[in-house]
Amino acid sequence: MYEVTRRDLVLSAAAAAMAFGLTRHVAFIDAALAQKAPEPGKGFKHFKVGNIQMTMVYDGLQDRPNEAGFVRNAAVADVKEALKAAGLPEDNIPNLFTVPVARMSGHTILFDAGTGGQIGPKTGLMAENMKSAGIDPATVSLVLLSHFHPDHIFGLMAKDTNAPIYPDAQIIASEIEYKFWTDPAVFSKLPQPRHALAQRIQAVFPGWKDKGRIKLVGDNVEVAPGIRSIFAPGHTPGHTAWHISSGSDQFFVLADTVTFNPLFLRNPGWQAAYDTDGPLAEANRRKLIERTIAEKAMVASYHFIFPAAGMLAKDGAGYAISATA
Repeated sequence: MYEVTRRDLVLSAAAAAMAFGLTRHVAFIDAALAQKAPEPGKGFKHFKVGNIQMTMVYDGLQDRPNEAGFVRNAAVADVKEALKAAGLPEDNIPNLFTVPVARMSGHTILFDAGTGGQIGPKTGLMAENMKSAGIDPATVSLVLLSHFHPDHIFGLMAKDTNAPIYPDAQIIASEIEYKFWTDPAVFSKLPQPRHALAQRIQAVFPGWKDKGRIKLVGDNVEVAPGIRSIFAPGHTPGHTAWHISSGSDQFFVLADTVTFNPLFLRNPGWQAAYDTDGPLAEANRRKLIERTIAEKAMVASYHFIFPAAGMLAKDGAGYAISATA
């Protein structure tokens, strides 16, 4: 359900196939997709991981100005150059949101819950795109949270009432992430703009946990058949990625281990403003990227250019992503 044009980096199809270790068609995800959002009702992409039906569901975007501090260890001019090299406007960073969804054995599993349309006028497209993709929200039985930032958890709760959007779903989250955000002393560790988020989490999540709706896990825990947690902190204290295996196929949900690919995949040493621990985030980013390449596995990342899934390969000092068909 998406169109792919040429990639800005000049790389022949034959060389691409060799670089990515693929024998099937390779098409690069490039800036043209970032500048043109999927049409209403067409923001989804199906593919298979072994016997698991995966779908990438687009939830919209939030425009952010390219200003000092968005990348902590890079000048605005350097970020502009990276955006320009990707064919994007230099003064704006599109923060895109795409939720991976797995369907297996009659169950539907969300990897994060989307924005709920609560962080900007261009968000909240997930429900419509799920419907178009043939995914019934009533079948959602499991939600795997990578971390507790608003764009990943607000889709769990109604805007004004905090009523659960998926009342029959079990929520799986990192024990470290949960303890950090529900600690009464967390406000002394957070900047003022994050206080409202912590207040909302503390008003909702402990009650859900008491009712058995939230289960806390650590590293390398099987949370569903073939799906295991990967502790990858740095972006937040308990940030968690996910490893899926089915038959001989592997798939990694990177979540925010890597965010917007024209910036942080191309420049893996860059540290984002919202990273709790920049150096740790970078170390885990490099480690997980290299693992996926070594294992020739597909990946998804929440803030990549839609469809936000493909395979990674080393590309100069950084990395590139291809979409496979």
